[in-house]
Amino acid sequence: MAAHVEQSALAAQQRVTHRRGGLWRDAARRFFRNRLASVAFVVLALLIFAAIFADVIAPFPYDYAVLSEATQFPSREHLLGTDAVGRDLLSRLIYGARISLLVGFSVQLIALVIGISLGLLAGSLGGWVDYIVMRGVEVFTAIPTVLFALFLVSVLRGIGAAGGPSNEVVTLILAIGLVAWVDICRLTRAQLLSLREKDFVLAAHAVGASRLRIALHHMLPNTLTPIIIAFTLGVATAIFTEAGLSFLGLGINDPLPSWGKMVAESTAYLRVYWHLGLFPTLVLAITMLSFSFVGDGLRDALDPQLNV
Repeated sequence: MAAHVEQSALAAQQRVTHRRGGLWRDAARRFFRNRLASVAFVVLALLIFAAIFADVIAPFPYDYAVLSEATQFPSREHLLGTDAVGRDLLSRLIYGARISLLVGFSVQLIALVIGISLGLLAGSLGGWVDYIVMRGVEVFTAIPTVLFALFLVSVLRGIGAAGGPSNEVVTLILAIGLVAWVDICRLTRAQLLSLREKDFVLAAHAVGASRLRIALHHMLPNTLTPIIIAFTLGVATAIFTEAGLSFLGLGINDPLPSWGKMVAESTAYLRVYWHLGLFPTLVLAITMLSFSFVGDGLRDALDPQLNV
């Protein structure tokens, strides 16, 4: 009898796994039917590939400067021209992709850890825990994100000067990540509150499962769709925030390249050397649009109403 029950449970688990695999395959097919999302996905894949293999793809090192070749327009030797100190612009854009994508994905990983943890506590425990978390969310929502990130960058750089973390990339990731968790926290809490009265949650309560176990094993997997979409769109926001901080001079310092810093450095030369600001601006715009289109495609592909 026990063997029969075990076999039945195993068969049920296999059916659930097969069904989930089928749902993800259907979602992938719907995603790639969206032409804008498909093109954007290819663009992002190429950017990630270029960022990973920048040392191989880039025609020159990012800090290789020849003053006699400064501010050259696009040519056969320098496809996108050179900057004010004679560094190849294409190479710096490729290496800048590494910095921007590293910051974007790292910031969102920090936001996921903080946001999901606090959202789970608030949505599953409720009471005074929910009250404290939501008051913190309201405080961070009331503070302008860029201004708070500016403050954190200044503080973290001050700590670095005293012997703490001094790496500019790490400082930027921490500064932006510590303010990027609010939306994911609010989203996770809202999803958990909407699932609390579902039949499968009530059944788990009836068999004696703890609230934390129910939240982790039953409710959290059902919130992955909006979290995945928020993660995708949040990467673009983090990249744009890094570009803004670098534009203001509080981001990446030389010789490391950053798209925002390249735009900032071009402002003094734009009337004559148009290429210095045009190409990094275009790369930033294309990257932002690609993440937005991929996020929209994921939202349409993972919409539960499309599975009927």
